[in-house]
Amino acid sequence: MQFKTLTALACAAALASPALLAQESQGVSKTEITLGSIQDLSGPLAGFGKQVRNGMILRVNEANEQGGVNGRKIKLLVEDSGYDPKKAVLAAQKLVNQDKIFMMVGHIGTAQNLAAMPVQFEKNVINFFPVTAAREMYEPFHKLKYAFAATYYDQMKAAVPKLAREKGSKKICSLYQDDEFGLEVQRGAEDGLKAMGVTMTEKTTFKRGATDFSSQVAKLKASECDMVVLGTIIRETIGAIGTARKLGYNPVFVASSAAYTDLIHKLGGKAMDGLYATMTVQNPYLDDASQPIRFWANKYKTAFNEDPAVFSVYGYLAIDSFIRAAQKTGPNLNTENFIKAMDTMEIPRDIFGSAPQKFGPQKRLGNNQSRLSQLHDGRWTIVSNYITE
Repeated sequence: MQFKTLTALACAAALASPALLAQESQGVSKTEITLGSIQDLSGPLAGFGKQVRNGMILRVNEANEQGGVNGRKIKLLVEDSGYDPKKAVLAAQKLVNQDKIFMMVGHIGTAQNLAAMPVQFEKNVINFFPVTAAREMYEPFHKLKYAFAATYYDQMKAAVPKLAREKGSKKICSLYQDDEFGLEVQRGAEDGLKAMGVTMTEKTTFKRGATDFSSQVAKLKASECDMVVLGTIIRETIGAIGTARKLGYNPVFVASSAAYTDLIHKLGGKAMDGLYATMTVQNPYLDDASQPIRFWANKYKTAFNEDPAVFSVYGYLAIDSFIRAAQKTGPNLNTENFIKAMDTMEIPRDIFGSAPQKFGPQKRLGNNQSRLSQLHDGRWTIVSNYITE
């Protein structure tokens, strides 16, 4: 009789365990939430990666000083990918399988995210607010994907025709990186122009890592292009514009948010003045006219002994958005409950001017709007409201 009772209890426990396991998520204990992030800390985007990391650390420290999230402190683990997709996979395997993170937050890079996501999804780990504006961060739909950045495609589709009309441009051309990033910029610009009945006069490309843009710029100049769409990031933006200035060629240059960074004018100097770029959050200057931004920027400078930049803001806001959703989830924090909270999540406009974000059961991109900014005397100045097509 006793044996039968014990057997029955064992069977009941065995049947119940899958349901119990389904309610639990790795990386969450009674006192702690473990988050992971993969940044480029040693490769071509190390400047960006370190800024994202610092912004995340700042928000984590603020939250922990205030008691954490529903009584749990946040533990942030950051791995270096060197901007290499293969290293991103190894970093994801370590964070997910060894460190057992609850969520991946603010991972930088398109190819790197695409490489790492299968590792995460196999263990039901959400990819939250990756620092890339690629459409693959929320398409095709997956319940574990959440993105915050207006896509490069949407940015350029809206901004290029707007700027072309304002400048009265007659011959619009492009110079873009020959990969998925560059193609997204190019496709958005082409589709935006197509809607206004305009076809690009000239298109030219370069391979990732290129340093010489003389032949491409000469081609654009020979075609008399008066506006050039740039599918470039940092070095390529500086190289292309610098080459054009040396040739006495001064069209309107417009780039995506990938070029909206303080590093453009810090590294490229006066020649970069006049560049337009799309943007989703404001670069936080220490002497900003906005007191909240000024206060935040100086707090960052005190913490890290360097000026903050737009990628610092991306990191800070990624963690801030996680905290908002985790608080809404309540004390019973697990993946499924977090998703339920995100399905009705609305994030208001922040001090950096981000557009409000809204998520839903089938909506994994918070918003797709962007603004235009221009470099004047080595400083980004906002020149448009959020653009609607």
